[in-house]
Amino acid sequence: MVSILAVFFIKEGQEQAKVRQIYGVLCGVVGIVLNIILFTGKFIAGTLGNSIAITADAFNNLSDAGSSFVTLIGFKLAGQKPDTEHPFGHGRLEYLSGLLVSAAILLMAYELIRSSIEKIIHPEDTECSALIVAILIVSVLVKLYMASYNRSIGKKIGSASLRATATDSLSDACATTVVLISTIVGYFTGLHIDGICGVFVGIFIFYAGFSAAKDTLNPLLGQKPDEEFVKKIKEIVLSQEQICGIHDLIVHDYGPGRQMISLHAEVPADGNIIAIHDIIDQIENELRERLCCDATIHMDPIVTSDERVRNRKESVQEALKKVDKVLTMHDFRMVEGASHTNLIFDVVAPFKYQRTDEELAAEIQRQVTLDMGEMYFVIVKIDRTYV
Repeated sequence: MVSILAVFFIKEGQEQAKVRQIYGVLCGVVGIVLNIILFTGKFIAGTLGNSIAITADAFNNLSDAGSSFVTLIGFKLAGQKPDTEHPFGHGRLEYLSGLLVSAAILLMAYELIRSSIEKIIHPEDTECSALIVAILIVSVLVKLYMASYNRSIGKKIGSASLRATATDSLSDACATTVVLISTIVGYFTGLHIDGICGVFVGIFIFYAGFSAAKDTLNPLLGQKPDEEFVKKIKEIVLSQEQICGIHDLIVHDYGPGRQMISLHAEVPADGNIIAIHDIIDQIENELRERLCCDATIHMDPIVTSDERVRNRKESVQEALKKVDKVLTMHDFRMVEGASHTNLIFDVVAPFKYQRTDEELAAEIQRQVTLDMGEMYFVIVKIDRTYV
């Protein structure tokens, strides 16, 4: 349905940010309509069947309609262009809308568990009819469809908000399935399991809401960038022959399609600085066109033509492997003196590395001394990777 509607609203050649906004609005509108229809059907079924589980599931759909409205508003606001007060745009509002959807899921889970416990304490007979069963089966199928298109489009446009909505729809499908089973079992056996099933459904919905909240909160707190995104950045930068390597890559996320990146590019120290600067400009333009991100690239000159420097660098890299294979090195320089030689470089270690910076630096010096001799002094800076 959403794909069909998209044909009428999305025009060829529209910018990516506008396409994202249209998809988000369409998903929100379709979600509102379908959830209101489901609420109406389940409320009738719950009233006719005197079932707290069905009625609670109906109001869950009503809250989903509200969540879809929040998603719609979130996409509209997030799609606003940058202004003087918000030069980085409003993209993070999409994350906030996803967080509100998660909060609604958690609230509904709490209410469902509370109502179900009351039903366990004070059980009542429930009714079952072909109409009630039909309504619940249709509800499951509709929710599975909603989960499918929200996940598909969420993946297509990279939307944490739509992925949270997909998770909510899938949890609703599971919840309604449990309600359907409890209704049938209660009718044929006389067992009062309506409240017990409601508790299990509430716990399942609570877990789904917690997972969705985590997915939308992490970008706001500053999670590491997507590995595929980082891979594409490296491919574009290193495709230029004059770029010897990159490090200190940082991705600043101001919302989907509004990333800014900074990195250090190693270039030959004896190269033409004007020509290299032109190449850096080309890379920044390519990153903007292909990945829709603004880039700031710092040039780090390294010696590539001196054989002695290359040999010492390779020796230090071998020493680093003996210390720990996860360590990498960049910005290598060598300063020779009459009595000793300084080896100056940076080492990148994982955030949860077991040694302190001081311990690691001392271990690197010890290994370099063993491998290369006491005349080599290590001056090392320990970095942490952001990707």
